[in-house]
Amino acid sequence: MVIDVEPPRSSAAAARSALSALIRRDLLVLRKNFGEFVGRTVMQPFLLVFVFLYVFPVIGQGVGSAGGTAGESEFATVLVPGVVSIAVMFQGIQSVAIQMSQEFGYTREIEDRVQAPCPIWLVAVARVLSGAVQGVISAVIVLPIAAVVHAPGVHPDLHVHWWIVLTLIPLACVAMTSLGLLLGTTFEPRNIGVMFGFVILPLVFLGGTYYQWTALAPVHIGGFPWLQSLVLLNPLIYISEGMRAGFTDLSHLPLYVIYPVLLAFCVLFLGLGLRNFRRRVLS
Repeated sequence: MVIDVEPPRSSAAAARSALSALIRRDLLVLRKNFGEFVGRTVMQPFLLVFVFLYVFPVIGQGVGSAGGTAGESEFATVLVPGVVSIAVMFQGIQSVAIQMSQEFGYTREIEDRVQAPCPIWLVAVARVLSGAVQGVISAVIVLPIAAVVHAPGVHPDLHVHWWIVLTLIPLACVAMTSLGLLLGTTFEPRNIGVMFGFVILPLVFLGGTYYQWTALAPVHIGGFPWLQSLVLLNPLIYISEGMRAGFTDLSHLPLYVIYPVLLAFCVLFLGLGLRNFRRRVLS
């Protein structure tokens, strides 16, 4: 007698179910630790706008203060989208790179995750997607704070362009969590300080957080705008410029450049990160 037993579901259905379960697990952990999440999300952006947009103008050392409150307000308009960009980037690093480094290190939690009934690469994708959700939440939390914390007379001129905001923020979050996957699978836990010193800090200071890309043109050698060209290698510059396009009417990089380049960074970071992830798991 031949007994033919049909599997209750296909491997693809099992993989989808496992992916959904992994994401739900991460979001459940986020819900249980939401207060801690809000604290680490808000602290740096709040201090940034508090010092630059409140303390400096009050003590007469505001950026753009030569133009009075109008100059300080113009700087505030530049800075607020940059603060949201930093929040998205740091959330991508914290939710994926730091966690991944710990799971490959002393906690060894990754050994439990890869036992899920799905391909190994899908475990990493689940981490990227759940981290992207956290990035979107962080942007929603940080924007109101960055927009209202400022000295009297300093008013950022914000105009929300919803179609840009609703498409750019999710894309930016996936790009940064993909970068987080790449960094988390590249650096050993003992080298996290090196990662922040040689990767994260240059990204932040050359990522258009405090200035517009178009304003870098005067920095040149022999007529060649070397800095304006150099920062185009930085993924954060496209997020910062995209945020300015979404939240202000300031000049910015063309959107037909921002979206394809961000998408290309997503593919690059995710591809390299998945390769490294597989190697680390199987080693």
